[in-house]
Parts: sequence; structure tokens; C-alpha cells
Amino acid sequence: MEKTKWNVDTAHSSVDFSIRHMMVSKVRGTFHNFEASIEADLDDLTTASIEFSVDVNSVDTRNEERDNHLRSADFFDVENNPKMTFKSTKIIKKSPGEYEITGDLTIRGTTNPETFSLTYEGSGKDPWGNVKAGFEAHGSISRSEYGLKWNAALETGGVLVADQVQITLEVQAAKGA
Repeated sequence: MEKTKWNVDTAHSSVDFSIRHMMVSKVRGTFHNFEASIEADLDDLTTASIEFSVDVNSVDTRNEERDNHLRSADFFDVENNPKMTFKSTKIIKKSPGEYEITGDLTIRGTTNPETFSLTYEGSGKDPWGNVKAGFEAHGSISRSEYGLKWNAALETGGVLVADQVQITLEVQAAKGA
């Protein structure tokens, strides 16, 4: 089989994150606006080409004050850095349906290589005859490596916001024409 263009169905996909707060709980959030360019042969994802772009202004943690702080220069600095991007550079098959995807992640103007676990969830035809495929990716990044260093010390020790951010993508894509 050859590489095919796949169009992300944003109504059935999500870009989510979680981070420890006050060392005792997690804050979860999502980005509502994103797009992707995917060219892949579902029989051999090691040859796939994947590019993701996220509108960081679309961050939503269900708390407007926190979301506005995340948009500020303390964190994403959306005025100067409106997009977060990922471009795959290498995909390794670990076992059937399980891959390791490495690529260049750019946040706030800083680019670092990152590796995520990628699961191919399968494919099938919807009731209208369109071929759809499902993928899940997850991993962890250090926010400080991207200049997102704002924090506050806690009286009891530790910090208000952890450095490690857990990222999960659920993607449904439609086979392009």
C-alpha cells in the first residue's frame, strides 16, 4: 500500500494535557483549535509524515483566570507565539499497532526533539462509506525546556506547578480523496 493523505476530524479528536498542581492534584486542560497534515500507509506507519499545529489561544482548563494566565507572557505568550507545532522525524514500530514517534516540538519559539507513544487504534468505514482511522499518542514533556518557567514556592515545600506535562492526543482521521 502507498502513503495516503488523511484529514483530521477535529469533531472526533482532542489535544489534552494534565499537570500536577500544588504537588497534590492535577489540572487538566485541552486545546480546542488544531490542525494536522498526515500522510500515512496504515500497513506501515514507520513511513508516515505527521505535522500538527495547535492554536495555543484555544487553551481551556475550565477556569478563565487560569486560561488567561496561560495565554500571558508567563506561559505561552500567545501574542508572540500563537502556535505550538510538532513535525515527525522518525517513527519506530514497537509491536503490532504500537509505535514510538519522535519529532520536533516547538512551543514559544523553542524547538526540542520529543518522543511519544503512538497507538494505531484501527480503521473502518463510516455509514457513508468514508474510511476513518484512529490513533492515540501520549507522552510527557518538560515545560521549562520551552521557556514556560513561571512558578511559585509553596509554604509547605515544593512548587505550585510541576515541570512535567502529560500530553494525550486522540485523533480520528478520514482518508483523503
